[in-house]
Amino acid sequence: MTKARIGIVTVSDRASAGVYDDISGKAIIETLNDYLVSEWEPVYEVIPDEQDIIEATLIKMADELNCSLIVTTGGTGPAKRDVTPEATEAVCDRMMPGFGELMRAESLKFVPTAILSRQTAGLRADSLIVNLPGKPKSIRECLDAVFPAIPYCIDLMEGPYLECNEEVMKPFRPKKK
Repeated sequence: MTKARIGIVTVSDRASAGVYDDISGKAIIETLNDYLVSEWEPVYEVIPDEQDIIEATLIKMADELNCSLIVTTGGTGPAKRDVTPEATEAVCDRMMPGFGELMRAESLKFVPTAILSRQTAGLRADSLIVNLPGKPKSIRECLDAVFPAIPYCIDLMEGPYLECNEEVMKPFRPKKK
């Protein structure tokens, strides 16, 4: 079985200032460690909120580092500096709007400002790119909502098989006839 490579990209103003105490990226790794029992390797970057840097990082992770899944955190709000969705859309071949719709719907159960979030997802070659919010609690809530579809999406893209700890995360895969 092929070990999955999963890109984790923290987009942060603090990276521009040389500060790398990244709790959001660590929250993604912790969540994925809870979900996955199959072997996986994190490919981890902390980068500034600059569209060209975000685009270059996503392209490198998809095209050169062969990450089947790339998860970003941060840069999805309405502030002028928040450009992660624009960078994601610029590098993707096809968009997957259902991911953002579901994450916002889930977040609205907790905060009315979830409608300000602009998370999205898309496909670049053999990679699924998913934008998450920046707060660790919101990261877990959003991943809990969308992750059941991610292993099957990776299957359809002929990527590595993601096996989950079904006591924590039960992925949906259609039954074979």
